[in-house]
Amino acid sequence: MYTIIDIETTGNGIKGNKITEISIFKFDGNDIVDEFTTLVNPEAEIPYFITSLTGIDNAMVRNAPKFYEITDAILKITEGTIFVAHNVSFDYNIVKHEFNTVGIDFNRKKLCTVRLSRKLIPGYNSYSLGKLCTALNIPLTDRHRARGDAHATTLLFQKLLHTEGAATVFKTFLNARSQITTLPPGLPKSDFEKLPNKPGVYYFKNAKGKIIYVGKAIDLKKRVLSHFYDKSTKEIQMCQETTAIDFELSGSEIVALLMESDAIKHHYPEFNRSQKRKVEAFGIFSYEDRNGIIHLAWNTLKMAPNAFYTLYSKTDSRIFLQELCKEFKLCPKFCHLQENVSQCSHYDILACEGICRGEEPIEIYNDKVKKAINAMLLKNENYIIKEKGRSHDESAVIVIQESSYIGYGFIENDVSLQHLDDILPFVKRQKNTFETERLIASYVSKNGTKVYTFKA
Repeated sequence: MYTIIDIETTGNGIKGNKITEISIFKFDGNDIVDEFTTLVNPEAEIPYFITSLTGIDNAMVRNAPKFYEITDAILKITEGTIFVAHNVSFDYNIVKHEFNTVGIDFNRKKLCTVRLSRKLIPGYNSYSLGKLCTALNIPLTDRHRARGDAHATTLLFQKLLHTEGAATVFKTFLNARSQITTLPPGLPKSDFEKLPNKPGVYYFKNAKGKIIYVGKAIDLKKRVLSHFYDKSTKEIQMCQETTAIDFELSGSEIVALLMESDAIKHHYPEFNRSQKRKVEAFGIFSYEDRNGIIHLAWNTLKMAPNAFYTLYSKTDSRIFLQELCKEFKLCPKFCHLQENVSQCSHYDILACEGICRGEEPIEIYNDKVKKAINAMLLKNENYIIKEKGRSHDESAVIVIQESSYIGYGFIENDVSLQHLDDILPFVKRQKNTFETERLIASYVSKNGTKVYTFKA
């Protein structure tokens, strides 16, 4: 026995989405044997754009029953049945959440007429309810109203139920352990099946081919599948829009992390939250004024092209210069930690030996500045990280020059690598960012044996 269900809602995501209308047809495989249809008072405002779509406004539902008043009717008609809907994950999760809000655990087996249609009647450009009904000559009245859509879905389901091969397909889809039942309705099964159980990055794409999410994984298939089990509003919305999945192998987690970071900043996917903010780089640089005094200062990297040290926030840049002043007894005024003063009077840096007061020779002060610059240059490191490749025949390398991430590459194991020049032709150049520096620093602190230094 089946119950074919359609709902209209306030359209505010899964957790904030409230039902405004519900229609349920109880179907025995041949005939409709019962029906329950009603407007529902959502106890929330119905947005104008929803009213424009469905025709349901606040006045229509003002005197309608609230959801808790119809729970018994829904439980009774759906008891012992399979929950069927066009794009079932949406309707089922909204209904389940509404039951949860009144303290009732609602669980039913479910079938999706979108996925069933893709499997049993392949080849259509669109599997939306409206276009599918038009293509199959199924009458659909009162579009975007619960009863009209539910009745059309029932007729579609009846057609699918009697399609050749339906018994096997239905059995597979109803298998609680079948991964097919969890896949988004618009995603071809083949896209999921081609995913390997290996490290890499994956790309969720929408119907227009646009990348809407980028992720990394040690096990691509397992990680992608976890998205389809996640019932958060963001994950459900993302999965509803996913119609294709691509992937790239990385061989290791660190390379996957670097690939993911670059892809997020390049594609700016809608459903990625982290790493989308561009972190501005700041450079420490020097210049000589008209009196021959060498200054240290910081500015955005684009304004300091000859910078010899890079940081990723104004605060870090200022603190770095403060520590340099203390260590080498430099003047806060000539390190631009105090502006528009004739003499330094810093609250914390008290080691100035008088260059700003004319008490210290310029040559001696400049020598201290040069020593500070040399100390910064010595902090710049040159090394490679060697990791597993995508196959047994290759290795992955990550190159860091002067403390900056250059990029990664894959090199066959039989290639001789004596010098950095042997490696660079295989390296895919990447941007050095706050995220890549953080990822590499964390990796190096835990995996020192895989790090190999070289001379610049």
